[in-house]
Amino acid sequence: MDRNLTLLTDLYQLTMMNGYLKQGREKEVAVFDLFFRQNGMITYSLAAGLEQAMDYIRNLSFGKEEIAYLESLGLFDDTFIECLKHFRFSGDIYAVPEGTVVFPGEPIFSVRAPIIEAQLIETALLNIINHQTLIASKAAKVCYAAKNDSVMEFGLRRAQGPDAGIYGARAAVIGGCSSTSNVLAGKMFDIPVAGTHAHSWVMNFPDEYTAFMNYAMAYPDNILLLVDTYDTLKSGVPNAIKCFDEAVKMGYTPKGIRLDSGDLAYLSKKARKMLDDAGYPYAKICASGDLDENSIASLKNQGAAIDLWGVGTKLITSADMPALGGVYKLAAMIDNGKEIPKIKLSDNFAKITNPGIKNVYRIYDEETGEARADLIYLESEGEYDESRPLTITHPTERWKQTTYYHYKLRKLLVPIMKGGNMVYKMPKLTQIKEYAAKEVASLSDEHKRLDSPHLFKVDLSDALYELKNTMIEEIRNGGKNREVH
Repeated sequence: MDRNLTLLTDLYQLTMMNGYLKQGREKEVAVFDLFFRQNGMITYSLAAGLEQAMDYIRNLSFGKEEIAYLESLGLFDDTFIECLKHFRFSGDIYAVPEGTVVFPGEPIFSVRAPIIEAQLIETALLNIINHQTLIASKAAKVCYAAKNDSVMEFGLRRAQGPDAGIYGARAAVIGGCSSTSNVLAGKMFDIPVAGTHAHSWVMNFPDEYTAFMNYAMAYPDNILLLVDTYDTLKSGVPNAIKCFDEAVKMGYTPKGIRLDSGDLAYLSKKARKMLDDAGYPYAKICASGDLDENSIASLKNQGAAIDLWGVGTKLITSADMPALGGVYKLAAMIDNGKEIPKIKLSDNFAKITNPGIKNVYRIYDEETGEARADLIYLESEGEYDESRPLTITHPTERWKQTTYYHYKLRKLLVPIMKGGNMVYKMPKLTQIKEYAAKEVASLSDEHKRLDSPHLFKVDLSDALYELKNTMIEEIRNGGKNREVH
């Protein structure tokens, strides 16, 4: 949407920027990694939001209104205000392509830029990428549960505000949804839109049959009727069949019915038999009503006769995990071409960061193409040789090792921007969706199952592990972060 989002940041980003400027350090180059931490509910995620994140970065500019507001705060001197008037992002960005399967702890977006530029963009990047990645990941699990059935995103009215509804719909399509009820999202992102009528339509006519017939005549090529306003089996389905009979006489082909409440397994099976017996085996049954991956999987296991799924609240809000928990941490500084790795310590080992400039290799089985593990490594290690056996080691329990002999490697982080200029062509949403489907397909069913999934290996290279441990010991012993040449 056409808005200036430059002030979409936390105040402390601006105060730190001003502080660096006062110290004459504004041109020092910093490396920040964006990643998300382990959560008990995360098995795998789909990276999303890159296009909007890069739109934000490319359009960073403090206009007259933004400058006037910052001056009104009384926090910043003229030197800083003057600096902001000429602000543009001039750094490098590396990221995983949208739709890439990603896991906790590994960098999915890396910024290499003058410190004041890298600092400013932290909050907005986390806002954009956390949200879309969260919803794309939820959608992927919903669509996995639905197997080959179409899933329609129906969540706009329950989303936490317009932006969450709009960009949540986009992310849901990346995760596998076939369409959205959100007309604005359909227009903005060229997403197919879907929808028929509400209960209020039925209630506004003298009887259910009259309501159905009026809708059928208004949209004869899209006759899909909501049948649970009064009594699904005694009234709704019989009246829908009666309406279908009249439509067929006029040369139209009914699409089907929608169930929005009640015991969907029982009702769908009964409705299926009624439709089949009436000569409408081709009529689809759509279900909606507080669905998620778990309820869909349960309905599938019960043999529910449902062909299409409309999923709203629990998808657009990611109800069982409402926040991804992504963070943006300093990994290194670059001084005259020398890398100075940085690390954040914590009493909680999971919150100790991985230092240095890094990338991630995904390891694939050479014969099957199945993804086997990810390896976070230091760029200073150079290219790995696929002709040699590769042994990877658990990031903390170093006695756990796996060796691969016939494998292929793929770097996950790719260049997106160099020197403030885009070097990556953003794919269309349909292409991202297709890529994401292939990414999910590359995982084994054991990694994708909804109940107690097998955890995907994400290991640290030996060099990264040694650097991390050495830095921990040095800092604990009063030393400083060190240079890497």
